[in-house]
Amino acid sequence: MPAPLRVTLVGGGLGGLAAAAFLLRAGVDVQVYEQSPRLREVGAGIVVAPNMVRLLDALGLHEALEACAVKLDAAWEFRRWEDGRVLSAQPMGETCVRMYGTHCYVAHRADLLAMLHGALPPGIAHLGRRCLGVLPQGDDAIAVHWSERDGSEHVTETDAVIGADGIHSVLRPYVEPAIDVRFSGLCAFRGLVPAEDAPAFARRAVQTLWLGPGRHFVHYPISSGRLVNLVGIVPAGDWRDESWLAEGTVDDLRAEYAGWDARVLQLIDGVRSTQRWAMYDRSPLPRWSRGRVALLGDAAHAMLPFFAQGAAQALEDAAVLAACLRGVGRDGVAEALARYDAIRRPRASEVQLMSRGREVQNHLPDGPAQAARDETLASAEPLRQSAWLYGHDALAACS
Repeated sequence: MPAPLRVTLVGGGLGGLAAAAFLLRAGVDVQVYEQSPRLREVGAGIVVAPNMVRLLDALGLHEALEACAVKLDAAWEFRRWEDGRVLSAQPMGETCVRMYGTHCYVAHRADLLAMLHGALPPGIAHLGRRCLGVLPQGDDAIAVHWSERDGSEHVTETDAVIGADGIHSVLRPYVEPAIDVRFSGLCAFRGLVPAEDAPAFARRAVQTLWLGPGRHFVHYPISSGRLVNLVGIVPAGDWRDESWLAEGTVDDLRAEYAGWDARVLQLIDGVRSTQRWAMYDRSPLPRWSRGRVALLGDAAHAMLPFFAQGAAQALEDAAVLAACLRGVGRDGVAEALARYDAIRRPRASEVQLMSRGREVQNHLPDGPAQAARDETLASAEPLRQSAWLYGHDALAACS
């Protein structure tokens, strides 16, 4: 009996760990290399849409998700910036289940990361290993060049290398050296508020988007309701730092929403610290795989967050990658990765492109165009309009 296929995943984020879990189920020998000395996810809140929930269910993680996330039972609502008037309210709960077979959740990224890590056997995820590049090993293997925290360097042979190493991917240039990057002119503030410090309206199981001139504001509860996640999308000014670890100031965040409904400012008052990052748009790549190297998640399709689909698309990548590599011999790796590319790239690229320009509608100045937008929102059915996203069956696409 031939030895299992060996796959090295570079990057221990949501996409990398999900890919490891799916690949193990496909009978593949998986190792994950993560440069950080500990597993962590920055960015706090995330929408776990139905297309992502079903894939977590496929990994046997439904109960774990229920335990750490917040189910959007009530609504998904849009509000006007100055007075909080509800522009649109989409019922969730059973409506979502009826349409897409499951609920929609909101969660803390760190909780999801811990959940996925807990689904892996010990010894799969290796921390403190920084990928320096890949080295060809003839026609039937490839090697990962990596370093330890002490600076020592090593080379490990494998059958395939998957770059799940994020926006600033080390492995992307091995697949596609050129990438089109455009500054959006916006930056995002992110913060967390303990539930006991948050006003009651923000603790509801609702994803709320406040729309106003030049900016918008989002909030929802996470971590089983213990925290409220908030995001403010505002003009960037001279801010250009794309790192999710860059610190902003609460005073700057509050100043961006001066004159807005008092409830928005009341929620911001509960923030103790905030991250701030510049938002850059990237065009779809012309390819995700080359030989024995392929990309996954943000390394392949970093996108603006306006459809809240970045993590969901990474999990779709993970499921399809595993399906394509199931039962493949060493001589079939490049072909299997090309098939993964052909299945996943068109859909993820469409999500990337659909995420562009959303901020223009969200940030309209008060006037006729804004009034027309609000009228359209009043009759909108976001769940039904998102059928192409939420109803997609990534595993069925493989067949």
